[in-house]
Amino acid sequence: MDLRIFTEPQQGATYDDLLAVAQETERLGFDAFFRSDHYLHMSGDGLPGPTDAWTTLAGLARETSTIRLGTLMTSATFRHPGVLAIQVAQVDQMSGGRVELGLGAGWFEGEHAAYGIPFPDTRERFDRYAEQLEIVTGLWATPEGSATPSPASTTR
Repeated sequence: MDLRIFTEPQQGATYDDLLAVAQETERLGFDAFFRSDHYLHMSGDGLPGPTDAWTTLAGLARETSTIRLGTLMTSATFRHPGVLAIQVAQVDQMSGGRVELGLGAGWFEGEHAAYGIPFPDTRERFDRYAEQLEIVTGLWATPEGSATPSPASTTR
């Protein structure tokens, strides 16, 4: 059985807070440290401010050595699939292969509005999620030296 720690840093955690929890997670022998991919506090004032999931995980990748790192979930509305594939692959390389990517369609409309991120209807969000999964896994599965696949459905 894997034992994992999950955090909701948008509720008011700094990078230093997350680093302390991740290092304690590792010291205590847990298997993984995961964080949400949100930018807006669910209620209250939101202080000390948002942190970005993949920026945070990149830092943690360099400051931990054994725990797996990941998101639960990365919203398909926040990042283009090709950019996400590069970000996650780079953090995975920085961690020595310890990254897990959780994907989702996005749900928190207020968060999108607060940061000027378009919030499409449910069907389009799930279409983006499916497209993102296809593109990310397709890019990662492309053999080194081969031409990058060019998905026909990338219209954003």
